[in-house]
Amino acid sequence: MIDTTRRAVYPASLDPIHFGHIDVAVRAARIFDEVIVAIYDKPKKNLLFTVDERVALAQRAFESYSNIQVAKYSTLTVNYAQEIGAKALIRGLRVFSDFEFEFRMGLANRKLAPEIETIAIMTDEKHLYISSSTIREIAELGGDVSEMTPLFVVEALRERFDELNANQSSPGYNISIRD
Repeated sequence: MIDTTRRAVYPASLDPIHFGHIDVAVRAARIFDEVIVAIYDKPKKNLLFTVDERVALAQRAFESYSNIQVAKYSTLTVNYAQEIGAKALIRGLRVFSDFEFEFRMGLANRKLAPEIETIAIMTDEKHLYISSSTIREIAELGGDVSEMTPLFVVEALRERFDELNANQSSPGYNISIRD
Protein backbone atom coordinates (compact mmCIF):
# COMPACT_ATOMS: atom_id res chain seq x y z
CA MET A 1 0.00 0.00 0.00
CA ILE A 2 1.25 3.48 -0.90
CA ASP A 3 1.62 5.99 1.93
CA THR A 4 -0.13 9.19 0.79
CA THR A 5 0.46 11.06 4.05
CA ARG A 6 1.75 14.57 3.45
CA ARG A 7 4.51 14.45 6.06
CA ALA A 8 6.97 17.24 6.90
CA VAL A 9 9.97 17.39 9.21
CA TYR A 10 10.58 20.49 11.30
CA PRO A 11 14.20 20.05 12.47
CA ALA A 12 15.32 22.18 15.41
CA SER A 13 17.51 22.01 18.49
CA LEU A 14 14.76 23.50 20.76
CA ASP A 15 17.09 24.45 23.60
CA PRO A 16 14.57 25.43 24.88
CA ILE A 17 11.38 25.32 22.85
CA HIS A 18 9.61 28.68 22.69
CA PHE A 19 6.48 30.28 21.28
CA GLY A 20 8.19 31.00 17.94
CA HIS A 21 8.94 27.29 17.44
CA ILE A 22 5.42 26.37 18.48
CA ASP A 23 3.90 28.93 16.10
CA VAL A 24 5.85 27.59 13.12
CA ALA A 25 5.04 23.93 13.89
CA VAL A 26 1.33 24.58 14.43
CA ARG A 27 1.07 26.55 11.19
CA ALA A 28 2.93 23.79 9.32
CA ALA A 29 0.45 21.29 10.79
CA ARG A 30 -2.35 23.17 9.01
CA ILE A 31 -0.61 22.52 5.68
CA PHE A 32 0.62 18.95 6.19
CA ASP A 33 -1.13 15.82 7.42
CA GLU A 34 1.71 15.15 9.84
CA VAL A 35 4.56 17.27 11.15
CA ILE A 36 7.50 15.63 12.88
CA VAL A 37 9.32 18.05 15.15
CA ALA A 38 12.74 16.44 14.86
CA ILE A 39 15.36 17.20 17.48
CA TYR A 40 18.91 16.50 16.40
CA ASP A 41 20.80 14.78 19.18
CA LYS A 42 24.29 16.15 18.46
CA PRO A 43 24.10 19.77 17.30
CA LYS A 44 27.30 21.81 17.33
CA LYS A 45 25.98 24.04 20.09
CA ASN A 46 26.53 24.49 23.79
CA LEU A 47 23.30 22.90 25.05
CA LEU A 48 21.50 23.54 28.30
CA PHE A 49 19.15 20.54 28.09
CA THR A 50 19.87 16.97 27.02
CA VAL A 51 18.20 15.64 23.90
CA ASP A 52 15.76 13.60 26.01
CA GLU A 53 14.85 16.68 28.07
CA ARG A 54 14.32 18.73 24.89
CA VAL A 55 12.14 15.95 23.45
CA ALA A 56 10.07 15.79 26.65
CA LEU A 57 9.53 19.58 26.69
CA ALA A 58 8.53 19.57 23.02
CA GLN A 59 6.15 16.63 23.52
CA ARG A 60 4.46 18.54 26.28
CA ALA A 61 4.20 21.66 24.09
CA PHE A 62 2.47 19.71 21.30
CA GLU A 63 0.43 17.22 23.34
CA SER A 64 -2.88 18.71 22.21
CA TYR A 65 -2.00 18.51 18.49
CA SER A 66 -2.77 15.08 17.05
CA ASN A 67 -0.82 15.64 13.84
CA ILE A 68 2.38 16.93 15.44
CA GLN A 69 4.83 14.29 16.66
CA VAL A 70 8.21 14.79 18.33
CA ALA A 71 11.23 12.60 17.65
CA LYS A 72 14.98 12.70 18.03
CA TYR A 73 17.35 11.79 15.24
CA SER A 74 21.08 11.48 14.67
CA THR A 75 21.57 11.38 10.92
CA LEU A 76 21.76 13.97 8.20
CA THR A 77 18.42 15.78 8.24
CA VAL A 78 17.51 14.95 4.64
CA ASN A 79 18.38 11.29 5.27
CA TYR A 80 16.08 11.29 8.30
CA ALA A 81 13.33 12.89 6.19
CA GLN A 82 13.77 10.19 3.54
CA GLU A 83 13.70 7.42 6.17
CA ILE A 84 10.32 8.53 7.51
CA GLY A 85 8.80 9.37 4.14
CA ALA A 86 8.68 13.15 4.56
CA LYS A 87 8.10 15.31 1.49
CA ALA A 88 9.28 18.60 3.02
CA LEU A 89 11.53 20.24 5.57
CA ILE A 90 10.01 23.11 7.52
CA ARG A 91 12.21 26.04 8.43
CA GLY A 92 11.23 29.04 10.52
CA LEU A 93 12.21 32.57 9.56
CA ARG A 94 12.39 35.50 11.98
CA VAL A 95 14.79 38.04 10.50
CA PHE A 96 16.57 38.72 7.20
CA SER A 97 19.76 36.97 8.32
CA ASP A 98 17.74 33.77 8.83
CA PHE A 99 16.81 33.87 5.16
CA GLU A 100 20.39 33.80 3.89
CA PHE A 101 21.30 30.86 6.11
CA GLU A 102 18.11 28.93 5.33
CA PHE A 103 18.44 29.66 1.60
CA ARG A 104 21.93 28.15 1.48
CA MET A 105 20.86 25.21 3.64
CA GLY A 106 17.81 24.63 1.44
CA LEU A 107 19.98 24.56 -1.68
CA ALA A 108 22.39 22.08 -0.07
CA ASN A 109 19.49 19.86 1.01
CA ARG A 110 18.00 20.04 -2.48
CA LYS A 111 21.31 18.87 -3.93
CA LEU A 112 21.36 15.93 -1.50
CA ALA A 113 17.68 15.01 -1.78
CA PRO A 114 15.94 16.74 -4.72
CA GLU A 115 12.63 15.04 -3.91
CA ILE A 116 12.37 16.86 -0.56
CA GLU A 117 11.21 20.48 -0.61
CA THR A 118 12.25 23.14 1.90
CA ILE A 119 9.32 25.23 3.10
CA ALA A 120 10.05 28.45 5.01
CA ILE A 121 7.39 29.75 7.38
CA MET A 122 7.75 33.23 8.78
CA THR A 123 7.01 33.34 12.47
CA ASP A 124 4.24 35.60 13.69
CA GLU A 125 5.56 39.13 14.20
CA LYS A 126 4.91 38.93 17.94
CA HIS A 127 7.63 36.26 18.13
CA LEU A 128 10.28 38.00 16.01
CA TYR A 129 12.48 38.91 18.99
CA ILE A 130 12.43 35.43 20.53
CA SER A 131 15.35 33.04 20.24
CA SER A 132 16.40 30.14 22.42
CA SER A 133 19.74 31.81 23.18
CA THR A 134 18.00 35.01 24.31
CA ILE A 135 15.67 33.00 26.52
CA ARG A 136 18.62 31.16 28.09
CA GLU A 137 20.46 34.43 28.75
CA ILE A 138 17.48 36.11 30.36
CA ALA A 139 16.56 33.04 32.41
CA GLU A 140 20.13 32.59 33.65
CA LEU A 141 20.07 36.12 35.02
CA GLY A 142 16.71 35.52 36.73
CA GLY A 143 14.63 37.46 34.20
CA ASP A 144 11.04 36.70 33.28
CA VAL A 145 10.69 34.63 30.09
CA SER A 146 7.05 33.66 30.63
CA GLU A 147 5.90 35.65 27.58
CA MET A 148 8.41 33.82 25.37
CA THR A 149 7.95 30.18 26.31
CA PRO A 150 5.36 27.95 28.03
CA LEU A 151 5.30 28.00 31.83
CA PHE A 152 6.55 24.41 32.12
CA VAL A 153 9.65 25.49 30.17
CA VAL A 154 10.07 28.52 32.45
CA GLU A 155 10.07 26.10 35.39
CA ALA A 156 12.54 23.74 33.68
CA LEU A 157 14.87 26.69 33.02
CA ARG A 158 14.65 27.85 36.63
CA GLU A 159 15.40 24.35 37.90
CA ARG A 160 18.34 23.90 35.53
CA PHE A 161 19.93 27.25 36.40
CA ASP A 162 19.36 26.66 40.12
CA GLU A 163 21.14 23.32 39.71
CA LEU A 164 24.01 24.81 37.72
CA ASN A 165 24.41 27.74 40.11
CA ALA A 166 24.42 25.37 43.12
CA ASN A 167 27.24 23.44 41.43
CA GLN A 168 28.91 26.68 40.29
CA SER A 169 28.94 25.38 36.75
CA SER A 170 26.85 27.97 34.94
CA PRO A 171 27.37 27.67 31.18
CA GLY A 172 27.65 31.46 30.88
CA TYR A 173 24.84 32.30 28.48
CA ASN A 174 24.66 35.82 29.83
CA ILE A 175 27.59 37.45 28.03
CA SER A 176 25.59 39.45 25.49
CA ILE A 177 23.11 40.78 28.03
CA ARG A 178 25.77 41.94 30.49
CA ASP A 179 27.91 43.61 27.83
